[in-house]
Amino acid sequence: MEPSLEDLARERRDRTSTRPVWRLCGLLFLCLAIGAVGSAATLPEIKGWYVGLAKPSFNPPSWIFGPVWSTLYVLMALTANAAWGDRLARRTFFIIVLVNALWSQLFFGLHQPALALIDILGYLILLILWIRQLWPQHRVAALLQLPHLLWVSFATVLNASIWWLNK
Repeated sequence: MEPSLEDLARERRDRTSTRPVWRLCGLLFLCLAIGAVGSAATLPEIKGWYVGLAKPSFNPPSWIFGPVWSTLYVLMALTANAAWGDRLARRTFFIIVLVNALWSQLFFGLHQPALALIDILGYLILLILWIRQLWPQHRVAALLQLPHLLWVSFATVLNASIWWLNK
């Protein structure tokens, strides 16, 4: 007996209904892996090179960065998953992930706060662009990026201050 069109449609729905879950898992893995790459460059330098730098009075304790970035990476993955069908927003997300990965390598890995400042300024611009791209069709996803925007804005000022105090 041949399957009916209804049976075929149900089978296709069942097969594709798990795709967003797997995509979200992949995006979470990607974002958290980027965080792990950043941590690999950062952690060895926290008690070495970084401790010797002059820092502004508003420099937060080192322990706060891990929980904040982990939260932001989860929000990035949720946002990217929600707006996956938007090709331009998806491209911007992947560029943001690459620029994010580069920052730790520049700042901590190469001890180059000036180059890291250029990178984070680009990151901030891309993040604003991403939120603007998301806003018309994916407002909740765009709103999920507001904590990210606030933190990267703060991190930009912090990076600029560290560069200025140590040039």
